[in-house]
Amino acid sequence: MEWISALNESLNYLEEHLEGKTDIAQAAKLAGCSAFHYQRMFSYLAGMSLSEYLRRRKMSLAAERLHNGEKVLDTALRYGYDSPTAFNRAFQSVHGFAPSEAKKEGTMLKAFPRIRFQIMIKGEAELKYRIETKPAFRIVGIGETVGSTLEENTQKVPQMWTKAAMSGDVARLAQLIVPSEKHPTGILGVCSNTVGEEWKYYIAVASQAPLLEGMQEAIIPECTWAIFPGQGKMPEGITDLQRRIITEWLPSSGYEYADAPDIEVYLEPNPQNARYEVWLPIKKAAEAK
Repeated sequence: MEWISALNESLNYLEEHLEGKTDIAQAAKLAGCSAFHYQRMFSYLAGMSLSEYLRRRKMSLAAERLHNGEKVLDTALRYGYDSPTAFNRAFQSVHGFAPSEAKKEGTMLKAFPRIRFQIMIKGEAELKYRIETKPAFRIVGIGETVGSTLEENTQKVPQMWTKAAMSGDVARLAQLIVPSEKHPTGILGVCSNTVGEEWKYYIAVASQAPLLEGMQEAIIPECTWAIFPGQGKMPEGITDLQRRIITEWLPSSGYEYADAPDIEVYLEPNPQNARYEVWLPIKKAAEAK
């Protein structure tokens, strides 16, 4: 599959550039998607975050160099750690002891081999979806930068939802919802393209209404979307749906990520039995080549 070949090409790039600062944006470019989409795909396919994988690989190689006599500071700088304290913390998180201990004979080191993706498609259950092309549409709502890694995003986005619900902003946005076939209808969670090196997340609605005080607007570009409906307990339900989309549907679909945001559409907010949709921006795989 070309999609998997491109993903493995990006892993080759990462492996060749473990020393120094890792350019995730370049790896994502080789995989044909944004840094956000790339990190999300990686986490679902590998079962760990990209940053955790890179940390394990770097600390695995660092342990070998330390055991062979390289100085701790030289090894720290080699793998992109300007601070010995940060390197010490990363090394201990992987090996369970300080870098200096790796120099001692008989110390039990951990090796984390590089990974390579081979997709075996298996269907746990049916996965319903529809494909629709929508014109560009405007969203209005609350927008905040949420970091440049999936871990930062995962931490900050729930805080945004809690704050927006408690302040009444979600209720205010719900009043602006106007059903239309030209855009998603519901409360939206939108992770946009990068702002510099960071991502921006919106809690918003698709609307042409004037901006409410303290809110922002953005334009979602014209795009083809694969739309997956779901229902269940939150947030487990939508997280599981997103995982299945990436690991079961996307690899064999003939599509790749397009240059547009991921959108979560919340139709029924009941946390015990919510109704929602995941809108995945797509393009034909051949278009990326």
